[in-house]
Amino acid sequence: MTKNKIKVFVDGPEISEINEFLNLDGFTFNPSLFKKLGAKDYLGFTKEILAETKNKPVSIEVFADDEENCFNQAKKIASLNKNIYVKIPITYTNGNSTKNLIKKLSGEGILLNITAIFTLDQVKEISSSLEDKRHILSIFSGRLYDIGIDAFEVFKDITSFAHNNTKCETLWASCRMAYDLKSAEEAGGDIITMTPQFIRKLKLFGKNPSEYSLETVKGFFNDAKKAGYKI
Repeated sequence: MTKNKIKVFVDGPEISEINEFLNLDGFTFNPSLFKKLGAKDYLGFTKEILAETKNKPVSIEVFADDEENCFNQAKKIASLNKNIYVKIPITYTNGNSTKNLIKKLSGEGILLNITAIFTLDQVKEISSSLEDKRHILSIFSGRLYDIGIDAFEVFKDITSFAHNNTKCETLWASCRMAYDLKSAEEAGGDIITMTPQFIRKLKLFGKNPSEYSLETVKGFFNDAKKAGYKI
């Protein structure tokens, strides 16, 4: 496999898996992943992650739902390590934009990963709040595909706008398959976040399709044989 054209961040690995991926560019987490990973103490678990990530960029999300509490949570998270990107949702749960929060945190010099972006209009609404900082814009491409929208075109449009009007990097989020890496590269993205299962599949890139076909046929045959099926 050739060198990736964009950075690859690992999405939600187990702490025991982090060392396997230290050759990659960063790590991303959110409250849902923390719950899945069994975290009980939010900041304590973040510190455990930071102890393993060797100063790679790590995105950790706030979970409050108002400007004051999100701001306070963001400050506490950012204080843990200079390589942290604090993840801020593009809106609160009532649908209102977090642009004022983004402006305040950006003004404090805190690196942000603005998450759950689905539309170009959302990015346009916050663009004046970004303070010419190199924040990350996480576009949820996989979830756009889930609802029947061509995520490649949306991601490409947002990336073009972001690169022309801000200093932000765009991140292809909610990956659905290993090939998303190529899509994100072709769309001009800067980063893709992938779960460990998809990152491991990147080793298959360049494999001969005829050989892979034969391996697949043999796999079906051997499973039927092991199961002792008869017709």
